[in-house]
Amino acid sequence: MNITILDGYSVNPGDLSWKEIASEGDLTVYDRTAPEEVIERAKGSEIVLTNKVVLDADVLAQLPELKYIGILATGVNVVDIREAERLGIVVTNIPSYSTMSVAQSVFALLLAFTNSTEHYSDQFHAGEWAKCPDFCFVDTDLTELAGKKFGIIGYGHIGRAVAVIARAFGMEVYAASSKSQEEIPEVKKQNIDEIFASCDVVTLHCPLTEDTFHLADSRRINSMKPTSILINTARGPLVDEEALAEALKEGRIRGAGLDVLGQEPPRADNPLTGAPRCIVTPHIAWATKEARTRLIAIAASNLRAFLAGTPVNRVLP
Repeated sequence: MNITILDGYSVNPGDLSWKEIASEGDLTVYDRTAPEEVIERAKGSEIVLTNKVVLDADVLAQLPELKYIGILATGVNVVDIREAERLGIVVTNIPSYSTMSVAQSVFALLLAFTNSTEHYSDQFHAGEWAKCPDFCFVDTDLTELAGKKFGIIGYGHIGRAVAVIARAFGMEVYAASSKSQEEIPEVKKQNIDEIFASCDVVTLHCPLTEDTFHLADSRRINSMKPTSILINTARGPLVDEEALAEALKEGRIRGAGLDVLGQEPPRADNPLTGAPRCIVTPHIAWATKEARTRLIAIAASNLRAFLAGTPVNRVLP
């Protein structure tokens, strides 16, 4: 049984082990695979695992031995699921492995605005506190989260985890969800437009679909309060980056904290480059060692279940 991992580096840059997967066959791991290398590297493998390498219909047609694709992520847009199903190829993904890590990152981004921790540490090292005539040195607005309105767009596993933390901070939590109010009694249900217009913090946790592309568009961003903060740790294209950059430059919202962008890695001319009050991290919310360890363990479990004839976490068109 030949097993090929096309882009293993992001999941395991060397601090973890592939032994659970290697125990199921003859494993070859590539750190990265360019589009023109996919067919050559995957040919002859019954099992292919991919994180971000695309396996579209043209690629699948040239891999007749392929029986199983394990997506090393939750999102499944890198594989043509419909074509895989037609060809009899089982596709699985990794659900819920990074829930707490992503929730933690939401508040890391938020607290960077409300507490300015890194800023004040930098000011200490630059000698600014030493020059201050007072015992404390304050040159930014500091904000208490208790009592603020916290809006969540998308109320799945991560949205729920984020809500628990927000409530622990004493925030009023609102959610836009397809679930009824009776199903989510722990939060107050609002529609997306209401959340953008009324909440002090808006955080995105919905999947990327045709309906959610640029969900945070110019109209909704401009409806936000000038003191509000937008957080996105879900998918980059949920946000219209041109509109967000314009709103930040004109001071229409307090700030934005993003872990994802529309194109990754970003182009040098990304509109948010140099935008004021915009904190961007390079798609790392999922990447704690603990989350990556769970990811590999679930990937191995998915593979074993497939080999036993009882696939789990199967993705269907």
